[in-house]
Amino acid sequence: MKVRHRISVFTVVVCATVMAASLAGQRRSELKPSQEGKSNQQGDEGNNEDRFAAGRRLFERETFGGNGRTCLTCHSSKTGTVSPKDAQARFLANPHDPLFAHDGSDDGKGNGATRMLADATILMTIPLPPNVRLGDSSDRFVVVKRGIPTTLNTPALDPALMLDGRQPTLELQANGAIHDHAQATIEPTLPQLELIRQFQLTDAFFSSAALRDAALGGPRPKLPRGNTASERRGRRFFEDVPPNPAEGFKPGLCAHCHSGTLMDQTSEFAPQFFGVPVKTGTRFQNVLVSFFNQANNPVREFIFNEGTANEAHVFSPDPGRALITGVVDGPTTFENVDAFKISQLRGIRHTAPYFHDNSAKTLEDVAAHYTRFFKFVTGGFIALTPQDEADIVAFLKLLD
Repeated sequence: MKVRHRISVFTVVVCATVMAASLAGQRRSELKPSQEGKSNQQGDEGNNEDRFAAGRRLFERETFGGNGRTCLTCHSSKTGTVSPKDAQARFLANPHDPLFAHDGSDDGKGNGATRMLADATILMTIPLPPNVRLGDSSDRFVVVKRGIPTTLNTPALDPALMLDGRQPTLELQANGAIHDHAQATIEPTLPQLELIRQFQLTDAFFSSAALRDAALGGPRPKLPRGNTASERRGRRFFEDVPPNPAEGFKPGLCAHCHSGTLMDQTSEFAPQFFGVPVKTGTRFQNVLVSFFNQANNPVREFIFNEGTANEAHVFSPDPGRALITGVVDGPTTFENVDAFKISQLRGIRHTAPYFHDNSAKTLEDVAAHYTRFFKFVTGGFIALTPQDEADIVAFLKLLD
């Protein structure tokens, strides 16, 4: 079977189940102590340094004997990520900034900064699952170009970590970044990883006080009402309402995939809209970013289950979650091939660029992508107008 991209009436990927509730509870229970730095527990940071200060130092200044990068190198305090504008300013200030080292360079060896300056993507090396091989190479890994996931809101409120969901905990995510991106020569200890995790649960990592309260067990933030006519029109796309073909499916159109506290999961009405059994709270989907390939990344052949009845050939610049699960979707599931984590919308005006490949540089680019997406998957039945795009963007800018 050759699979370039499986398209249904709505090509949206359904997701694996959300992480265990115990993990979320653990994060909530530790928010306040980690912020106040009152715990008597100590890592290996010395008796005179409280846990908050220790975690901050590890996040912002510790290189672990690597290439000069710290967590802060790629996860800025303002946006939790890096944009092309950020990269350009840093290059002007210091062309040898660690951001441009290793996988931030053009060749992965520290030479050239063209890609980082233009797209702010890094070279991600992803091991291939045992049942997957490349059609043009014997390598057991693939290098893809991906943006840097934001740390805003994610540590405390999003159990799905990384764009492809490959890391199950904040400690493992930090350990992976320290080794893979910072090229550590000094092994981080478990207490140090715990301190980094706890620091990411503090106030600076939330885009609003309302989300901070939600992480502590408070109510989910409500949608802003909107002040202008455009903002109010944009709001209707994000309301959790059943699909209505009489109105061109526009009310609730975006909410079907952007519901929940961070507006990053499918709503209760998603199954009615998609026509497949999508679970409420689904976290991964395919919105044809790899298919359209606006980033013009090289398309490669990925062979799944070679020599079996389930052999499939996938052609994609980045198959996303399928590189983690090794699964090619069936006719009614879309949670693996070209699937990525649904982006949170809270604080989204701060976290440009967008999509896994940073191909949308602005929110206007995002809206234009979805106009093309819905036109393609519905044969033009769902048609967003330029005014719809402007209204959606106006509302997105209100979300914190």
